[in-house]
Amino acid sequence: MIVVLLVSSGAAWESRALSALKDHPGVVVLKRCVDVADLLATASTGQADVAVLGTDLPGLDHSVVHDLERYGVRVVGVAADPDATRPRAARIGITTILPTERVADVGAVVAALPADPTADPLETTGPAAPTTSPGVEPGPGARPPGRVLAVWGPGGAPGRTTVAGSLAAELARRGLGTLLVDADPYGGAVAQQLGILDEVSGLLAAARHAVAGTLDERFVTLQRRLSDQLRVITGLPRPDRWLEVRPGTLTRLAERGRLDGQVVIDTGFSIEGDLAADLGRPERNGMTREALEVADEIVVVGSADPVGLARLARAIADAHELLDAPPLRVVVNRMRPTLGWREADVVAMLSDFGESRGVHFLPDDQAAVDRALVAGRLLVESGESALTRAIGALLDAMAGGRPAGRA
Repeated sequence: MIVVLLVSSGAAWESRALSALKDHPGVVVLKRCVDVADLLATASTGQADVAVLGTDLPGLDHSVVHDLERYGVRVVGVAADPDATRPRAARIGITTILPTERVADVGAVVAALPADPTADPLETTGPAAPTTSPGVEPGPGARPPGRVLAVWGPGGAPGRTTVAGSLAAELARRGLGTLLVDADPYGGAVAQQLGILDEVSGLLAAARHAVAGTLDERFVTLQRRLSDQLRVITGLPRPDRWLEVRPGTLTRLAERGRLDGQVVIDTGFSIEGDLAADLGRPERNGMTREALEVADEIVVVGSADPVGLARLARAIADAHELLDAPPLRVVVNRMRPTLGWREADVVAMLSDFGESRGVHFLPDDQAAVDRALVAGRLLVESGESALTRAIGALLDAMAGGRPAGRA
């Protein structure tokens, strides 16, 4: 038996939908909700399986659909013009849209919902089904989507932002369109490092457009262009504004960005959960976990000193607890001979804490970093150095250009 919630906002089709649902032997209507707040409150009890609602319901956005999914409630949208409605519905997470003239079939549609939440049961229910699917398949000759790299690492300032900016700049230097996203929930530093004076946070603007379902249309306006190939979405202007970035925003941002090229995400340090998750509220560290989950490859950065290596080892173990077979590539930053140990010893020690795609070493080249910081420029713009060469070698390894190991 499938338990259904019907949101009643006064539309003409609702009485027909209610009759169709009551008449279907495999469906029971739990409640007619009056608005989004009533819908979420009822869904949070865990008693419902499906919500049937109009796609034009006031207050319906990506965060509402996300919360419904978290409560185990699937959404069936009803629209007078599904073809016109489908793009926005897909952006907020609704994949099943029933035309109002077919609302008498809503019971059968609900009963036929597939296990895969991205599949549309209407595609197989007859000739009146929509001719377009919610997904976007690249046509012949279309550019394949880019990769998403998340640059992450433990606390203690191991150099996450420097590495993220350097990787993005090197990708752009090689002729690849690249988007650098500052997604540190404890306050972004990318804009400061690059000397960008930006009164409007690109990340907060993206969050607002993601909720409104207009992220695709306004995507270009969220970016600051640094060169023909490199663009930046600036981070939080103040750490306390992390609450404005709703769950799912970063995933949508990364997926939209990869359609144009490569995406490099500068993340926070912590992936630890907190009590907010148990209360159904956003988590501050949820943004960082979301970045790791959406990434094709995770570059985990740690310092080469004893404290930094201990933190790096713990971070590798944490990543394996969070994800099954995480696509980790370990970077040991600020490696210098005065520490007194060999790179092979560091590789052997880190391998005890979880598998990775390779361990790479970046030299302690503070002079090159200082030149870039003082000038407010990218590392590759400050001239060739041992560090820029090591960054290039790291990208070669990530592209399969050389074996993993010493860079």
